Amino acid sequence: LSAPGCICLHFLRPHCGFLRCPSLCRAHRLGPSDDEMYQRTTVSVMQKEPGSGVMITSYSSHGFNIDGNRVFGPCAVLPPAILQWNVASYKDITEESVSLFHMLEPRIEILVLGTGARLERINPSVLTLLKKKGIAVEVQDTPNACATFNFLTSERRVTAAGLIPPPISTALELTNE
Repeated sequence: LSAPGCICLHFLRPHCGFLRCPSLCRAHRLGPSDDEMYQRTTVSVMQKEPGSGVMITSYSSHGFNIDGNRVFGPCAVLPPAILQWNVASYKDITEESVSLFHMLEPRIEILVLGTGARLERINPSVLTLLKKKGIAVEVQDTPNACATFNFLTSERRVTAAGLIPPPISTALELTNE
């Protein structure tokens, strides 16, 4: 279960059988013998596959829940480590702040950068440095970066992430008049 205000990312697990369920196919027509389908309830428990790596299970404006570890503020996910990342916004993503990602052994294949609520432009010198080091970079808004990181990790890719929590959404704010 997620904390209030968190967005749950459990539905992103690719090994869930939900999409392959024949009873959910639009072409399936119900007949008289299908009535017992409504008399039984089944629950599929989505569990982490052994060895599938670190997964980001939720995020909020305060931080992230990564494999049950609550991380406050921006973080660097360097499986198996989760570190605080000393950046306040996308403007603080510099050659120095990404140096921890290219010093790793074994070398990461892909670095996923989450820039907050919106996709922001990263300094081109940072992208050039990472390219020279042989690291592909995906820059996305944080919600999509979390999903991309989870997908790449589930595919057993050597992936790291630098994530900045999105600010509090104003879409659901209540005003007193």
